[in-house]
Amino acid sequence: MEEVTTVTQFDTGSRHAWCGRIVALALIAATALAAPLPATARGAPESFADLAEKLLPAVVNIASTANVSEQSLTGDPQLDEFFKEFFERNRPEGPQQETSLGSGFVIDPDGYIVTNNHVIRGATEVTVRLQDGTELSAELIGSDEKTDLALIKVDAAVQLPYVSWGDSDAVRIGDWVIAIGNPFGLGGSVTAGIVSARQRDINAGPYDDFIQTDASINRGNSGGPMFDMEGGVIGVNTAIFSPSGGSIGIGFAIPSNQARVVIDQLREFGYTRRGWIGVRIQSVDAELAEGRGLDTTTGALVANVSPGGPAELAGIVAGDVILTFDGKSVNDMRQLPRIVAETPIGKSVEVVLWRDRGEKTVNLEVGELDEQEVAAAAEPDAPTLPEQGDVPLIGLSVASLTPEIRQAFEIGEEVTGVVITEVDANSSAAEKGLMPGDVIIDVDQKPVVSPADVDTRVQEARDNGQRVVTLLIERRGDARWVALRIDQS
Repeated sequence: MEEVTTVTQFDTGSRHAWCGRIVALALIAATALAAPLPATARGAPESFADLAEKLLPAVVNIASTANVSEQSLTGDPQLDEFFKEFFERNRPEGPQQETSLGSGFVIDPDGYIVTNNHVIRGATEVTVRLQDGTELSAELIGSDEKTDLALIKVDAAVQLPYVSWGDSDAVRIGDWVIAIGNPFGLGGSVTAGIVSARQRDINAGPYDDFIQTDASINRGNSGGPMFDMEGGVIGVNTAIFSPSGGSIGIGFAIPSNQARVVIDQLREFGYTRRGWIGVRIQSVDAELAEGRGLDTTTGALVANVSPGGPAELAGIVAGDVILTFDGKSVNDMRQLPRIVAETPIGKSVEVVLWRDRGEKTVNLEVGELDEQEVAAAAEPDAPTLPEQGDVPLIGLSVASLTPEIRQAFEIGEEVTGVVITEVDANSSAAEKGLMPGDVIIDVDQKPVVSPADVDTRVQEARDNGQRVVTLLIERRGDARWVALRIDQS
């Protein structure tokens, strides 16, 4: 079975020898501190030797040592306890350590080096080996889990060779690229290939936008650079798709333009500051597009707006579809978080929306993302239902929100609307996963507060010739839009 695996090599102690082969997902990102170089399309060179000779001195090998923490080895508590007792009796004296081998590249002659967070995560010691064999201790400047980026620094007696950033946006499918890194701990190795695909989402994180390449990438390449034919860094080699952990010609790198902002912030602040506008969004499918009067399924549909956030202050409301942000097209929902995160905090941007079957433009000031996660709500208990009404055209029974209903379903006082009490198993609502306890906030962007409101809105939609009606649904603190087919019989 194929897997996306890390491209970091590990040298483990006797404790981990009992654990077998552990395949982990590692994201490898790219960064930028210099102006991007243009990536110009060109044919296959007769040799990569001149380019490799120029770039190799700026690529480094990285070894980090971390103490092995207590962790589950088998997933079975009883077996874990057995192995724990075994290790206590048989392991050597002193703390057990694990060494991670990866790659990095110098972006500043003063010794700033980009690598992956997973290469140095939890390290008690980080050692950088230069091409000439010199070994230097490195200090961590900052790291970012979500992009798997880290910035470290060494103090060298001389100015170090360094590389500049290229323009990853200019890279096209089919362009030649070369990768340099430390595969399997062998030291500086050069491989070549082409860009196989762009904008790959491998479910590694919220900002996936990988460049795919067939240049050979293996364990130990983590943090190493991907270069265009001008010698600019256009990506950081990160993960491979492989059944065995070895290269089969499917490797991934995070584009340099995406990560440049992260590295700048790590250097300036020691941590990452991301843009935030205060919306929850979802994809626009064909039925939602029809319900909104859109010709295409592009954009990000706003499901909820944070009170007092930049979006609310700008007049954005649930049901709006964000089409462009700061001049950048939002072709699908997953692009918007990345675009917003990379936008400078405090910047005033123009946002083009789709509302009431037409475009509307608003301006907002980008805020700063709070990384703190919100705890999930508990499962609701079964309620004793009050008076309710039916909406047969969409297969629902609904009821007004009362204190008893709020308590039974754990619905906050700030939530307004009508609660679903029953779903027809043969209805479009059942197909879309609606269930008792869901709260209908809006119908076609019109608020509802009673069962009669819902039925009236649906009847009006059918009378106006609509085949689809859109409902804003709230479930345990999360809001999303659902398009339901109207029964025309």
